[in-house]
Amino acid sequence: MRRILKKIGLGALLLALIVVASSALVLGWYARASQPRIDGTLKLDGLTAPVDIVRDAHGIPHIYAAASADAYFALGFVHAQDRLWQMEMNRRIAAGRVAEILGPNALDADRFLRTLGVRRNAEQIYARLAPDARAALDAYARGVNAFIDGQQRPRPPEFILTGALPPEPWHPADSIAWQTMMAWDLSANWGQEVLRMRLAQRLTQEQINAFLPPYPGDVPLQTRDLPSLYRQLAALTDQMEKVVAAAPVGLREGMGSNNWVVSGAHTASGKPLLANDPHLGLSAPALWYFAHLSAPGMNVIGATLPGLPAVVLGRNDRIAWGFTNTASDVQDLYLERINPDNPNQYRTPDGWAEFATRQETLRVKGAPDEILTVRETRHGPVVSGALPVIGRAGLDVKTHAVSFAWSALRPDDLTVQAGIRVGLARNWQDFTSALKAFSSPQQNMVYADVDGKIGFIAPGRVPLRKAENDLMGLAPAPGWDARYDWDGFIPFEALPISVNPASGMRATANEKIVADDYPYYLTSEWALPYRAERIHSLLAARGKHDLESFIAMQADVVSLAARQLLPFMRKAQPQSERGRRALEMLRDWDGTMGAERAEPLIFNAWLRAATRDMFADVLGDALMRDYWDLRNVHQPLLNALADPAGKGQWCRKPERAAATPEQACLDLVSRALETALEEMEKRHGKDMASWRWGEAHQARSEHRPFGRVPPLDRLFDIRVASPGDAYTVNVGRFSMRDDKAPFVNRHAASLRAIYDLSDPERSLFMHSTGQSGNVFSPLYRNFVQPWAAVQYVPMQTRREQVERNRLGLLRLTP
Repeated sequence: MRRILKKIGLGALLLALIVVASSALVLGWYARASQPRIDGTLKLDGLTAPVDIVRDAHGIPHIYAAASADAYFALGFVHAQDRLWQMEMNRRIAAGRVAEILGPNALDADRFLRTLGVRRNAEQIYARLAPDARAALDAYARGVNAFIDGQQRPRPPEFILTGALPPEPWHPADSIAWQTMMAWDLSANWGQEVLRMRLAQRLTQEQINAFLPPYPGDVPLQTRDLPSLYRQLAALTDQMEKVVAAAPVGLREGMGSNNWVVSGAHTASGKPLLANDPHLGLSAPALWYFAHLSAPGMNVIGATLPGLPAVVLGRNDRIAWGFTNTASDVQDLYLERINPDNPNQYRTPDGWAEFATRQETLRVKGAPDEILTVRETRHGPVVSGALPVIGRAGLDVKTHAVSFAWSALRPDDLTVQAGIRVGLARNWQDFTSALKAFSSPQQNMVYADVDGKIGFIAPGRVPLRKAENDLMGLAPAPGWDARYDWDGFIPFEALPISVNPASGMRATANEKIVADDYPYYLTSEWALPYRAERIHSLLAARGKHDLESFIAMQADVVSLAARQLLPFMRKAQPQSERGRRALEMLRDWDGTMGAERAEPLIFNAWLRAATRDMFADVLGDALMRDYWDLRNVHQPLLNALADPAGKGQWCRKPERAAATPEQACLDLVSRALETALEEMEKRHGKDMASWRWGEAHQARSEHRPFGRVPPLDRLFDIRVASPGDAYTVNVGRFSMRDDKAPFVNRHAASLRAIYDLSDPERSLFMHSTGQSGNVFSPLYRNFVQPWAAVQYVPMQTRREQVERNRLGLLRLTP
């Protein structure tokens, strides 16, 4: 120590200690000072009467107001208190303004969103809303701005670390734009269209149909030959691949949801029970924010979205409701032929027409502004122009463009109005009446009320495609051919609906929800029915259900997909002692994806290796990476192994061309087992019995933007061991394209709720992180462990219950 002191000097050491201590004191002060005020009284402009905000023991705000407008004001205020950075990022994403604070790396996504014009369309929607919806949005915006204008405390750390300016005033159109982006997350058919366009560059039509097979039990839709349609457009195909990569991530397998409802005939109480768990991308903070709004004519509690003045999923005193995604095909891409004599024109069924054009100025942190010229057609914006041309060198992409049609990019999309009114509904008639304005995304909604009624409806605006349409939205269609144009939308009265079904039950899990004789086309790309089948079997397994049985169902991690694949994979011939041990472990395994087990890791690593060996040579590296994000990633492999004489020819390799398809598939899965085990030994050690699925399959709630900025990701991201896979009721989807962490759970039950209509105050809910978006708050991650353990907090509204162990009482006064 003396030598060290002598070398660096006592003064320098003392100075360093002072700097460290001062930094710690400043950080400690900031961590406390940046927390929202939750006690006392605040005077704010924009209120008509005092409002009490009681934060319960879990940090959930309960808003007690004398008028609904004041309740919406207070909701905007608490959203801004707890989730200001999240709201700022969300509205910048929707408006295509992220590069202003994050720099050039965010520019491609900004270009894409500006091309779509989500924020511009939101302004047009606002002008068409009914007075009650506009009043709610206006009051909410006043509440957000009351916090922004009166903020005397340090801003959240993200503003400081990014150097972002204080937030601009919140506008109602910001709320509407974020609702549209939520619809984007659940409407991603366009990506599948581009995938088919890309597959057509390498595969035959027969191979494409085998690689993207129809829903089990359905026959493939008969389409025109895709390779002959697209192979002369290789450069345009390349460009669309880059556009897909730049766009916000859309729907993936597992990003769906579960819901189910049973009548009193199947419950111990004699009244309905309803369960819901929407599956979305995990984020830190969570997508959802729990809140309770109480005012005359309003007493609603549940999951809100910061940025929106509504309880999206929840209950009031009389009804409860839950959503899953229908995943109907509401997006189409169109090939637009450009006039060779005038690049400002494109071909229509009636001749050449002028592109509508507008210019967007994109501001970029640390770089010059960029001017983006956006072209629009009668179908929608030209998305192939959303990025600088990145086609293959020497190939001309000026003969065609690709435009984008989406049911949500319309000024008459009044979904936000429907969402505000649903929470005020008192019965089935009110509920369905509110949903007439619900446009996008189409949702499977289950309903229950205190009078004992249960119901199901799938509202949403789904385009009508003409009988002569031989692509049916599966691939980009020639825009100059009228047979591919939409012909209106399915009438609301013709949408799927049922009330008090004879079975006394209704469940959905993104599977096919209509019979073969349903007269309208919704989609041919339903999620595989594994989760739905498991839910139905669990419902049927018990005569009378209660809260505990519903909790057990939401915690269920049996994978029917694994059960279906296992018999084919168990035929493998082990090539080593470790292979023999692995097969022995899997011999009696029932497909339970428990976090504490080794078998799920062995199985999924094997599945990944077998899939890669089967398809990589044919697809090439780029398409193979995209394969891992297919919605039905198990199905092509299963079909090949189950039908080796036909689809199983994928198993053949050049060096084994003479082998029978059966032997080729057996050799492939046998080799893949050894490959998988070697990879897992490198990651988890040689003791196979000590491997744990939960360690490899950690649920990662990623922060935006610091989830991709080491070492900040370690501070802002939230990780916890988790069970499940994309096909379990307790879902845990992972993307095998990530070579470094192929099994990390990135899409799961973003929230869980169970509603007891015998006494709504006994209802339960939980989301994936915590109420606060401030990393220094104890409420930033306090829900994580209970969420992973499938535990809940009470969904209570009575003030005497809420006040017990409250964290604070804040009164807002005019």
